[in-house]
Amino acid sequence: MHLSVTRRAALRYGAGGILSGMLGFPKLTASAAWRTAENGGTAWHDVREWGVEGRGWEETARYFDRLPAKAEALVRPAVWNLSRHSAGMCVRFATDSSVIRARYMLLSPNLAMPHMAATGVSGLDLYAADDAGRMRWVAVVQPTKQEMELTLAGPLRPGKREYAIYLPLYNGVESLQIGVDSGTAFEPIPPRRTGVLAYYGTSIAHGACAGRPGMAFPAILGRRLDLPHVNLGFSGNGKMEPELAVLLAELDAAVYCIDCLPNLTATEIEERAEAFVKKLRGARPDVPIVLIEDRTYGNSWILPERRSRNDTSRAAFRAAYRRLLDAGVSGLEYVEGEHLLGDDDEATIDGSHPSDLGMMRMADALEPVLRRVIRPPA
Repeated sequence: MHLSVTRRAALRYGAGGILSGMLGFPKLTASAAWRTAENGGTAWHDVREWGVEGRGWEETARYFDRLPAKAEALVRPAVWNLSRHSAGMCVRFATDSSVIRARYMLLSPNLAMPHMAATGVSGLDLYAADDAGRMRWVAVVQPTKQEMELTLAGPLRPGKREYAIYLPLYNGVESLQIGVDSGTAFEPIPPRRTGVLAYYGTSIAHGACAGRPGMAFPAILGRRLDLPHVNLGFSGNGKMEPELAVLLAELDAAVYCIDCLPNLTATEIEERAEAFVKKLRGARPDVPIVLIEDRTYGNSWILPERRSRNDTSRAAFRAAYRRLLDAGVSGLEYVEGEHLLGDDDEATIDGSHPSDLGMMRMADALEPVLRRVIRPPA
């Protein structure tokens, strides 16, 4: 039996997340009429009117920031600057339009990096639900300038369905509007804000080097587990600092994933890991915490220095984990890193950052762990 889009959304989100037409979720206000005005046969909808999933805090300096405004005074400048990236965010809606359009402005004119394509750094990534409710890929923006208006996909197979658009991984967003054919249905799907997969880590969690935003492994896990995710990967700056433990504890999380070893030396792990976990556990005594080792460098088999980097950081992290257990800290899960990217050395862009193959393998390795530790909602 095929479920209607409204029924699928009800099953997916529960009573609090049913589409706006079912439970009277506020329609776009008159004050925002300019944002939804028809223009050349297109009705435009500003995503801020119903909300973007993956924003952990409402009180942000810019709407699409990943940390709250207060964090600017708490975290190092490098962390704050990286928090302006929209990694992990997505917007959800349902429509029967034959075309999906977008217009958006990016924070930075730097659209790509030497090792990461513009599609992943600055693109929008469109998914849609099939008749079984599975979210499947449709299209990605290939950005060529800082401000763009374009057709994401169309003409589409007829029917009303749910869509999700993932936002850029390594750029910020200043504004985003979704365009559909005038006269067609458009139903905002409000963001899920509770029971999130909270992922704190490094450039790899941040999304380097996924080919498009939906291929970052936290996003893959979010789709597979049907959970909202908050991406707190900070490129080069996942350092297990106490300020981040405090901020993480403010999230209504189903699970916390701590994946910082690529940015920490063995000495830093010895100094920081136990205190970080104890602070988080003290604030959130009942939420599972998954401690994840660093992935194996793709060329560590022939570069002894890289092999040593993996070995020393892991030894320090395992020792910290044992001390935490000895101290009675409960609800911990430990994931070894040796096989996170597989065993054929083919899953990275540069020996360190996963390709899309590596991202998929990371998700494959972590999915069964998360399914085991996440408690179903009461």
